[in-house]
Amino acid sequence: MNQTNFESLGIGGKFLRALKDVGYIQPTPIQAQAIPHLLQGKDLLGVAQTGTGKTAAFALPLLQRLDDEKSPAKPKRPRALILAPTRELALQIHGEFTVFGRYTKLRHSFIFGGVGQNPQVKALARGLDVVVATPGRLLDLAAQRHIDLSEVSILVLDEADRLLDMGFVHDVKRIVSQTSQDRQTLLFSATMPKAVSLLARDILNDPIRVDVSPEEMTLKEIDQRVVMVGNGDKQRVLEHLLHGDEVSRAIVFTRTKHGANRVARKLENAGIVAETIHGNKSQNARQRALQNFKNGDAWVLVATDIAARGIDIDNVSHVINYELPHEPESYVHRIGRTGRAGATGVAYSLVDPSERSRLRAVERLIKHSPVEVVVKIPPRDPAETAVYEESRENRRAASSRDGSDNSNRSGGQRIRSSGRSSSNQSYGGQRRSRRRRGQRAA
Repeated sequence: MNQTNFESLGIGGKFLRALKDVGYIQPTPIQAQAIPHLLQGKDLLGVAQTGTGKTAAFALPLLQRLDDEKSPAKPKRPRALILAPTRELALQIHGEFTVFGRYTKLRHSFIFGGVGQNPQVKALARGLDVVVATPGRLLDLAAQRHIDLSEVSILVLDEADRLLDMGFVHDVKRIVSQTSQDRQTLLFSATMPKAVSLLARDILNDPIRVDVSPEEMTLKEIDQRVVMVGNGDKQRVLEHLLHGDEVSRAIVFTRTKHGANRVARKLENAGIVAETIHGNKSQNARQRALQNFKNGDAWVLVATDIAARGIDIDNVSHVINYELPHEPESYVHRIGRTGRAGATGVAYSLVDPSERSRLRAVERLIKHSPVEVVVKIPPRDPAETAVYEESRENRRAASSRDGSDNSNRSGGQRIRSSGRSSSNQSYGGQRRSRRRRGQRAA
């Protein structure tokens, strides 16, 4: 398309004013391709990675169509529904609706678990035009008759592949069945596995397909690197990488909740200020952790995959995969937390020999082999070595619970050790200097 601004796409005055407030001038490719079709009420299948501006691509035409109808919000009966896989993503979407709809009288709110339902029930009773929800809490409230989806005329499934990865396929189908038969339906997904294609076929009616995913699955701006290292040395390599001068703000991904807690605890012991976010945290605790990370009070965030798509934070310089994910698609979403909005970023993956098959699966998906690098770390001191050897068999026995082989043997290119670290800075001094650098990056 040759559209060059939002007005030429059909976006009206009050929304142009809101866009100007936040400095949105040039539409992204998915916005330029999707907005005209959505304003016409057509169904749409959008294939786009995170960070491409897809929320605005559906939020602007959705809000404009609802605003043009001039219909008052009805108690318990929203006119538009956006389904998201995680609370963080739901909050992010709701935040953008707040920005884009600031000059309208449209009412919108979010529904998700992890917090009390009473405020959500009260908001529904007052009447909402738009609801952003996660499937579980939405179905709970529907069963309690606090929400009626029969008048939903616009339905959006965001991050559909993640919704299905998290086991929501049956919940999604139940929700869709409760909405209006003549609704407009939008489905967005970063990847298009068979399960998503089948769902799209079932719920979309003669959809327009907009595909702005690059030929290579991951963003060009991300420098992807692999470090071959045994599980027993990963923590030391992680700390070494985080102490690099180029690291201003980093997200570390683990496969399990307990693993995230363990890694964060060891980072704190090493003088690295870290927050943790995973499914066992309450919503308030998760929001506090994200806010501290955004503010620079903590410059490292340790997270599980539940957070991979819900974190929208600028200036994340590095993503480090402490463990590779079970699903290769999750690798794309993890590293997409850096290199956003045209910025550059670095993604490290710490790969134990037992994870080679996962690495190969990632390489097949992204059609690219990350550069293998050697990280030099100081040798263990004698006391640390004795403790490590004593616990080696225990770690092997526990590997079945952690979902990985914790053998200390290394295959392929080994990490080479150098002498002692040249840095004699105290833990407190490291913490203060890192916090100052995180605040500058914010």
